[in-house]
Amino acid sequence: MQKTICELFAGVGGFRLGFDRLNTNWETTWFSQWEPGARTQWAHDCYVQHFGESEDLRGELHTGEDISTMDKEMIPDHSLLVGGFPCQDYSVAHTLASSKGIEGKKGVLWWQIRNVLIAKNPPFCMLENVDRLLKSPAKQRGRDFGVILACLSELGYSAEWRVVNAAQYGAAQRRRRTFIFAYRNDTVYGYGMAKAEAEKVIRNDGFMVKAFPISDMGKISQISIDGDIVDVSDSFRFAFENAGYMHKGVIYTAKVTEQEEPPITLGEILQRNVDDRFYITVEKMPKWTYLKGAKKIPRKSPDGHEYVFSEGPIAFPDPWNRPGRTMLTSESTLNRSTHVVTDPGTGRLRLLTPVEAERLQGFDDEWTNTGMPDRMRFFCMGNALVVPMITRMGRILDTIIDQEK
Repeated sequence: MQKTICELFAGVGGFRLGFDRLNTNWETTWFSQWEPGARTQWAHDCYVQHFGESEDLRGELHTGEDISTMDKEMIPDHSLLVGGFPCQDYSVAHTLASSKGIEGKKGVLWWQIRNVLIAKNPPFCMLENVDRLLKSPAKQRGRDFGVILACLSELGYSAEWRVVNAAQYGAAQRRRRTFIFAYRNDTVYGYGMAKAEAEKVIRNDGFMVKAFPISDMGKISQISIDGDIVDVSDSFRFAFENAGYMHKGVIYTAKVTEQEEPPITLGEILQRNVDDRFYITVEKMPKWTYLKGAKKIPRKSPDGHEYVFSEGPIAFPDPWNRPGRTMLTSESTLNRSTHVVTDPGTGRLRLLTPVEAERLQGFDDEWTNTGMPDRMRFFCMGNALVVPMITRMGRILDTIIDQEK
């Protein structure tokens, strides 16, 4: 089987970079990256500067356009579909035209992934989402992930998932993300895994535990997906744990403890004596101190209920001897979540530099230095994934692909 990739919602190319670092002849046949409402497609342009453009089967270029307008049949064939997609409202309804058809909410990117799976039927799929995907929405816990698993099962895929804290596996950031690995049941790998017990898949023999070893595992919970996808959307509830496995509509999940590896600390990625624009001024110090500190604020809900909003303090500055916190798209703005560090050269408090943000995510230095302003460099890194996590999973996938015909 050829090692070919289609990368959806590609950002600045984290998935592709992660596989390229394997040096095992993976080829990306097509990608898509489009930021709604943006006049300049900074992430797309950064991707193209590093990797070049990708033509569809007509020889046309549509990589920087809304994926919902793309004829999915024109996407080049691939053995692996990858993408990092946001946690959105995955609820569905029957279409008016057919009781068998389904219609998801407009703009929800999961349905574009599903449409590519239907059109191209790739043997394997690797996806990334936020950790709260497993518990959303609040009013119907587990529904959204249940819809995703129901779609995969309906299309003939089995799947594993893990919530991974990147710092537990040697990265420089305590970023928790849900990774999903799906495979067609008619692959060599699929036939082999169908014979495995669920406990062994999660504990010893599955894809995820090989990429991200564990030290302990709790009791397995089990549930079957009953009815069609609309039924799942309407009534499915389930307490998903941080690890699990789905085969032919039966879901198994258990809480696992990650086998910790030494992380990269914040101090190891810091530059010295950086440009003056990154330092915190005396005038802004009181605001930063307030944002980072503990606080209790009286508030009133829309129905008139009065309550006290409280939050604890955040380390100020961020300590050198720990990995960084989860980086958001608002990194570098006057915001509680923004990292503030002591410069190793000057001893003064400052914000991270774009290069340090790239290092937190495991990208090469100056990866986003492709003409975009600093604020967009931070935005793109806040949207990105931790590249070394992709390389870890890629190593396991290499062994699987080698067994396919």
